[in-house]
Amino acid sequence: MEVAEILKLMPAPEPGDEVFIRKAYNFAADAHKEHKRFSGEPYLIHLVETAKGLAKLGMGSKTIAAGLLHDSIEDAGISADTVEKEFGKDVRFLVEGVTKLGHFKYRGAERHRESLRKLLVATGQDARVLIIKLMDRLHNMRTIDFVPPEKRQRIALETLEIYAAIAHRLGMGVVRKELEDLAFQYAYPEEYAEAKKMLGEAAKESADHLEEMVRTLGSELTKEGITRFDIDHRTKGLWSFWQKVKRKGGDVGSVYDVAALRVIVPDVADCYRALGVVHKMWQPLPNKIKDYIAFPKPNGYQGLHTTVFSGMRSALNHSGIVEIQIRTREMHHEAQYGIAAHVMYKEGATGESHQQGTSSRQSSFDWIKSLIPGFRKTAVPKDTNPAEEPVRRLPYNLNGTPDWLADLKDEEGNPDFETTLKTDIFSHRVFVFTPNGDVVDLPINSSPIDFAYAIHSDIGDHVFGAKVNGKMVPLDTTLKNGDIVEIQTKKSATPKAKWLDFTKTTLARRHIRAALEKQ
Repeated sequence: MEVAEILKLMPAPEPGDEVFIRKAYNFAADAHKEHKRFSGEPYLIHLVETAKGLAKLGMGSKTIAAGLLHDSIEDAGISADTVEKEFGKDVRFLVEGVTKLGHFKYRGAERHRESLRKLLVATGQDARVLIIKLMDRLHNMRTIDFVPPEKRQRIALETLEIYAAIAHRLGMGVVRKELEDLAFQYAYPEEYAEAKKMLGEAAKESADHLEEMVRTLGSELTKEGITRFDIDHRTKGLWSFWQKVKRKGGDVGSVYDVAALRVIVPDVADCYRALGVVHKMWQPLPNKIKDYIAFPKPNGYQGLHTTVFSGMRSALNHSGIVEIQIRTREMHHEAQYGIAAHVMYKEGATGESHQQGTSSRQSSFDWIKSLIPGFRKTAVPKDTNPAEEPVRRLPYNLNGTPDWLADLKDEEGNPDFETTLKTDIFSHRVFVFTPNGDVVDLPINSSPIDFAYAIHSDIGDHVFGAKVNGKMVPLDTTLKNGDIVEIQTKKSATPKAKWLDFTKTTLARRHIRAALEKQ
């Protein structure tokens, strides 16, 4: 029944998907048969819900299988080799990626920004890894009531600071909103109660006014010959609302987009026609008309926004001001699901068998390459009319990487980031983790010795051995993005001259030379 539900949610299942997903389901059921959640339910329920979330996003069978298997290495003791043998290299890659991502620990809001940037680079060799983790976290947040109270706030803060931020960067609006609102209650309970009270007092009254606007606008659009459209309304998410109230100094009346109408029309031309109808009906506010179709947001969002005097006042919206968003159906889907909507992995379409699992990562996101100057290009669909190109330009380069990642130097609130971008990422850095989940960035081709000295000079001076991803490795091993590195030390161990042959950091080489001279 669960497999049937997953398949039903997939937009266009490929031949062989049912057999492959059923195999992953049965494997996960057996691996986790003794495991229970805090609620007392079988752990398998969580894996199925994660897989359903991935199916809704349009992910292919390999990603969905990885969703079912994403805890099998970490929690069930299944080896990565076994996963590869049963499901192929691609599924192994995804499961291992999610496992590594699980080692990242929330260390507090003060330092999360830098870690988040590095986390995206270190684990984002393939965006599917991040998408699986988001669906995993989303279901965990839906069931957070069953988590011990002492853990809830940490998980909620981590969700707000890390995972909702990732969803926002990936343009996955519907996922971000739900993560934020689920986490808000436990991260900041007092503020949550206040925000809920503010919105709840007049929610019904506002909804009645918006319903009347929907009917009136629908009638006018029909008169103008726009007959294929959908109009709905929404109230701003609690977390988003509270953040905006704080930015406005606590003045709820100055938050104009508490209530919004959303108009979905067939094509771009209809978007502009609908905007004209809206402005004929209601007076727009000056400087509140935003054309994100001609000028998309950095995360790829497109649409027309206008804020109007609706003439309908309520206790919550005493000014009668309402925001109206106009999009095509395609734009709406991308606004909801972001990068997941843009990249529909046709994982079985190459003709390769699911069992062999030949990597489909030719279309995956090589985040590092995309950050090299000169690499970025704009991808335009083959069927694009040249006259439409400025409107339909996609916010992704030819290898599928969103331009926003290369534009992180513009991230506000961090004056040092442009320097960091040029010196760290553009000079080809790798990002590895400590066993506790802290991120360490090093030059490309760095070794465990470089890592040890980056942690502390005393650790570097007494390196005895190193583990990478849980396995003992030679000290001249080249570290790769996302590796988890553990250094073993011994008091009697001292730096060796041969270390200079494979260390890359100035820091490590300086300490090694100093130790050799002392010896």
